[in-house]
Amino acid sequence: MRLRDFFTDDAVSLDLQASTKDEALQEMVALLRLDERSTQTLLKVLKRRENLGSTGVGRGIAIPHCRSLVASRLRLAFGRHAAGLDFRAIDDKPVHFLFLIVAPPLEVSNQYLPVLGRIAQFAKEADVVERLRRLREPAEFFALLEEKQV
Repeated sequence: MRLRDFFTDDAVSLDLQASTKDEALQEMVALLRLDERSTQTLLKVLKRRENLGSTGVGRGIAIPHCRSLVASRLRLAFGRHAAGLDFRAIDDKPVHFLFLIVAPPLEVSNQYLPVLGRIAQFAKEADVVERLRRLREPAEFFALLEEKQV
């Protein structure tokens, strides 16, 4: 299992424009290219999840995630916000990098938690934050995933 398998080529934005956490979640969900009803449903579920506790894991990284019937398979999106956003992260620092995980309520392959863990491990690697900051195009993001074998 590789993270790349769960991304579409257009599910990466290196220039998020949001000024709030909710706007960032909207931009991230938009990367999944869902219909309007599915988008709104997914946003409600993600906001409910964030109300339970921030998905800001520190080091400028957040991993918003949820299960929803609008997802027919596990999907990922990545976004970068240059200025950073208040995400109420565990270290109280702004979030610059968002990894969105959306999965159906039931998966035969049960990859939701392993993918969440893999992203968290990737985020902990010493050089990852700086390399994410320097990305110039989505292809470089995918190359970094490949290089790190995640």
